[in-house]
Amino acid sequence: MEERDPVSWSVMIGGFVKNGDYDHCFQTFRELIRGGSKPDNFSLPFVIKACRDTMGLIMGTLIHSTCGKPNESWVLFDEMRKDGFVPDKVAMVTIVNACAKLGAMNKSRDQRCRAGDCSNAFQFCVFVAVTVLVLFALVLVLSNNGVEASHKIYPRYQTLNVEKVKQLHRTGYHFQPSKHWINAPMYYKGLYHLFYQYNPKGAVWGNIVWAHSVSKDLINWESLEPAIYPSKWFDNYGCWSGSATVLPNGDPVIFYTGIVDEHNSQIQNYAVPANLSDPYLRKWVKPDDNPIVNPDASVNGSAFRDPTTAWRADGHWKILVGSRRKHRGVAYLYKSRDFKKWVKAKHPLHSVQGTGMWECPDFFPVSLSGEKGLDPSVMGQNVKHVLKVSLDMTRYEYYTLGTYDKTKDRYFPDEGLVDGWAGLRLDYGNFYASKTFYDPSTHRRILWGWANESDAVQQDKDKGWAGIQLIPRKVWLDPSGKQLLQWPVVELEKLRGHNVQLSHQKLNKGDHVEVKVITAAQADVDVTFSFPSLDKAEPFDPKWAKLDALDVCARKGSKALGGLGPFGLLALASEKLEEFTPVFFRVFKAAAKHKVLLCSDARSSSLGEGLYKPSFAGFVDVDLTDKKLSLRSLIDHSVVESFGAGGRIAITSRVYPTTAVFGKARLFVFNNGSETITVERLNAWSMNKPVMNVPLKS
Repeated sequence: MEERDPVSWSVMIGGFVKNGDYDHCFQTFRELIRGGSKPDNFSLPFVIKACRDTMGLIMGTLIHSTCGKPNESWVLFDEMRKDGFVPDKVAMVTIVNACAKLGAMNKSRDQRCRAGDCSNAFQFCVFVAVTVLVLFALVLVLSNNGVEASHKIYPRYQTLNVEKVKQLHRTGYHFQPSKHWINAPMYYKGLYHLFYQYNPKGAVWGNIVWAHSVSKDLINWESLEPAIYPSKWFDNYGCWSGSATVLPNGDPVIFYTGIVDEHNSQIQNYAVPANLSDPYLRKWVKPDDNPIVNPDASVNGSAFRDPTTAWRADGHWKILVGSRRKHRGVAYLYKSRDFKKWVKAKHPLHSVQGTGMWECPDFFPVSLSGEKGLDPSVMGQNVKHVLKVSLDMTRYEYYTLGTYDKTKDRYFPDEGLVDGWAGLRLDYGNFYASKTFYDPSTHRRILWGWANESDAVQQDKDKGWAGIQLIPRKVWLDPSGKQLLQWPVVELEKLRGHNVQLSHQKLNKGDHVEVKVITAAQADVDVTFSFPSLDKAEPFDPKWAKLDALDVCARKGSKALGGLGPFGLLALASEKLEEFTPVFFRVFKAAAKHKVLLCSDARSSSLGEGLYKPSFAGFVDVDLTDKKLSLRSLIDHSVVESFGAGGRIAITSRVYPTTAVFGKARLFVFNNGSETITVERLNAWSMNKPVMNVPLKS
C-alpha cells in the first residue's frame, strides 16, 4: 500500500496495539507523523494505550525534572491544538485513563476539583498525556536517526551573561557557582576537588566546561579556572560528564565524554594534571593520543557517555560507560592493562530491558559490616557491590545491591531486589547525576547529587543562576544488607549557629507549633517523634500497591486528616500558612506489617505561577517497635533536603515561596492525625554561610 490515508494509518496502529505489537505501533505512528499526517481521535488513544502499557507514559516522570516545567508543557500542547488536533470524548477518556495510570489525576484532588470544578485538573491531565506522547514520538524519531539528545537546548539563552545575580531563592550553604548554570569529585593531597558541568556564559544548559573548585572540608569552597574545556578535535563540541581516578602511585586521571560533531557523537577521553606537585591541580592536559574509547558498530554512538571511576581486578583496570540498546539500559565494560589502551569486554557488566538510556553509572563496593567506605578495587567475601544508574528517560536514579563476579565480569543483583524503574533510590525527590568517591583521609564513601531548578527557563535566565549541588552525604550499607544508608557529612555541623530545642511537646490533632528564634529560611532541623500506639494507623488500600509512593502522598497529603499521621515539619512557611512545604510521615496498616510513608510535598510551597510543585515520597523500611520516627531536614531558601529514619530514606524538594522568604519564613511542627504525637526531642540550628566559590588567592 503505497499511500495511506488517516483511516488506514489508524486501522494499522489499532491492529498493532490489539495484538500487543507496540514496537510496530510506535514505528507506524512515527511514519504517520513523518508523512505529514496528523494524529486523529482514533489513532491517538491507541498510541497512548501502547505508551501506557509499555513505557511511554511512565515517561510522565519527566514532569519531575527538566521537562517538568508546566509552561513548556503547555506550549507543546498548544502547538498540537494549533496544528488542528481537537480530542473528542473517546480520546479524552483514554488520555485521562492513561493519566490515572501515571498518577497525574492526583492533580484532580486539588481544592477546585473538590469544589466541583475539575476542569483545571482535567486540562493538566490532558497536557501531561499529550506532552509525553509528543516527547515519546520525538525520542523515537531521534533515536532512529542515530542521534539522541540528553539536554534541552535554549540557544538564545546560552550566552546571555548576567550583570546582577538575584538573591531571592539562592541557597545560603549549598554549593553553587557565583552565577549561571551548573561531576567528578576526588581527594588529592589534602584537598577535596569538585569538577562540575558548568555554563560560564548563561543560566541554561550549554557551553559546558568542567568547572573546578577545591575545599579542605567539603563545606567551604574556592573556585579555580575550568579544568577542561572544548579545545581539540576529540571534544570540540563539548566536554561532558565523567569521573576521576587516583592511581596507586597517587596520580589523578580524569575520564570524560567528548562530543566530536554536531550530531552529538560521543567518545571517551582522558586528561592529566600538568603539574603533579600542585595540590590545587590548576592546569590539566588532554594528550593527543585521545580518545581512549571509541564506540564500535554495535554501540549507539550518540548514547555513549559518562565513564566511571576505574577499579582494578585480575590484572586489568576496568571502567563502565553508560549507554542503551533500543529500550535496554546498558553499562558497557572496558578493560586495560596500562590505563591507556582500552578494550571492550565481550558483554556488558549489566543491562536491563525497558529502562532506557543509563547516564552517570556508578559502581562501587560497600562493606557488609561497619560504616567505613572502601577503595573501588576492594573485593572479597565481606563486600557487596552497588550499581547506580541515572535514567535519562525519567530523570531520576535507581540502584541495586549485588555480587560482582570479577572473573566473568558480570554483576548480579541480589535476589528480591527490583532491578528497574521501581527500584531503590538514593533520593526520592529532585536528585540526579549523582557520583560517589572514596575519601581515603576519613575512610568514607561520599555521595554528591545535583538538583535542577523547578521553575521556568525564563526565570532561570532572569535570576542569573540555575542548579545546585546538594550537601555531600556519607554512604554505607544498612546492617540488614538490603539498602544503603546516607547522612550529611559531619563537616556540615561547623555551620551551625544559634540553637533552639523542644522536648516532650505534645501535638494533638490539628496542632501546629512554631519553632521560634532561628533563621527558618536557612536551618538544620533534627527531630524525633513518638506515639503511644500503632492502633490508629489507617488501613493501606490494596489498590495502592501498584502506585508509586508519590501518588499515595498526593492522595493523602499533609492536610488530609488521618490516624497515625500526617505529622512532621512545615518548612519555609508563611506566618498564616498561605505557603509551606510539609515534610511528614504517615503510617498505614497493611496486611503483613505497617507501611511508613515519608512525603515532601511542594504543592503548597508557593503562591507563584509557572512552577513545578510535585509531591515527592517514598516508603521507609523501618522497625516501629520503639514507636519512634526521626527526621532531619536541611532548609536553605529554595531547597528542603530531608532524611528519614536515620538515613534510610532521603527526599529533596526545590521550592520557590513568594512570602515565606528570608526573615519572613517560619518553621512549625504539626500533627493532623487523630493519634497524639510527641516531639521527643527537636534541635534546630540557624545555619551560617560558608565560603562559597570565592576565587582562590594565588
